[in-house]
Amino acid sequence: MKGLGSLSKSLEELGRFTSELDGELGTLNFNPFDAESIEHAIVKMESWVDERSRSYPNNSMIKDISAELKSTYRQAILDKASEARMKGDNDADE
Repeated sequence: MKGLGSLSKSLEELGRFTSELDGELGTLNFNPFDAESIEHAIVKMESWVDERSRSYPNNSMIKDISAELKSTYRQAILDKASEARMKGDNDADE
């Protein structure tokens, strides 16, 4: 039952990974009017996700969740920047 053992290990790692993600990853500050500042915030967020997933390089579930998280957070940053530009705010906190 090697496959079952592997699945059990993957699920155990997934549980640890999600526990590590519970709460705040960090705080991002960026200028919504500056594309470079927005991109820097995105890169920083992606590095936070990568740092937490680095301990599980062979877990495909964690790789998939990490990619989805980065995509979701990236879009949230872009949306926040767009919203701030529409309001005329000069700094956005995420």
